[in-house]
Amino acid sequence: MKRTHAGLVVAITGGAAGIGREIAHQFAEAGARVCIGDLSGHDARVVARQLPGTVHGCELDVTDERSFHSFLATTEALLGPIDVLVNNAGVMWVGSFDAEPDTATARMIAVNLHGVIRGVRLVAPGMRTRRRGHIVTIASAAAKVSPPGESTYAATKHGVLGYLTGVREELRGTGVRVSVVMPGVVDTELAVGTATGAAKLLQPGDVARAVLDVVERPRFEVSIPGYVSPLVHLAGLLPQRLRDPLLRRAVPNQVAAVRGSAARDAYEGRRVLGEPDS
Repeated sequence: MKRTHAGLVVAITGGAAGIGREIAHQFAEAGARVCIGDLSGHDARVVARQLPGTVHGCELDVTDERSFHSFLATTEALLGPIDVLVNNAGVMWVGSFDAEPDTATARMIAVNLHGVIRGVRLVAPGMRTRRRGHIVTIASAAAKVSPPGESTYAATKHGVLGYLTGVREELRGTGVRVSVVMPGVVDTELAVGTATGAAKLLQPGDVARAVLDVVERPRFEVSIPGYVSPLVHLAGLLPQRLRDPLLRRAVPNQVAAVRGSAARDAYEGRRVLGEPDS
């Protein structure tokens, strides 16, 4: 057990499955006290009972101010002041930009971007008053690149990185840390049916380990794999005629990956378009 994590109060959005669940698991194993929020409060409570240590589950809709405020207030009532907020909730629609439903566009902006802004705005003032705290946001390698077929998703992740860059500077010297974790394609329901490009497929545990590590050794940007950000930076130094073919070899074309496939239909219908389960 790492003493840096033992006793920490950690709140995690989108914590009932995938990356969020694994982050909760690893924090709990390390001795932190955890509250996971998820759109399905039932799923959050079931997962909380399955994890070791002190873990609570709550209903949370990151697109609703009252719901997010209630989640944070419940966490503090149960466990004490929040030391770490992990903004993990996210959704993704994949396909050609001109086929993207307006509902999907609005949902990605509401969850991926405004949900992060809302979480930071609600939790940071208390951390600043206590002069301690850490906000960790799970963004994506799409915060640095824009895969074809993920244009709006990438726009939300670029927006998250830009927003947190400014917030980090505003919080400088207050004792509040801000970090952005940017993984490539992770083996979760969100990424089902998509391609990984030149990078290997990541597991939720890879991202969770990066989150615990950045809480132990704070820094602003964390890419997984670690070579992604340097590669993008180097590519940015090249003229466009050389940059384009390099990035086309490294970055997956998700329009091609999902063309003719129904692999994402169930996830996107339920999580992005709000269709009832069949």
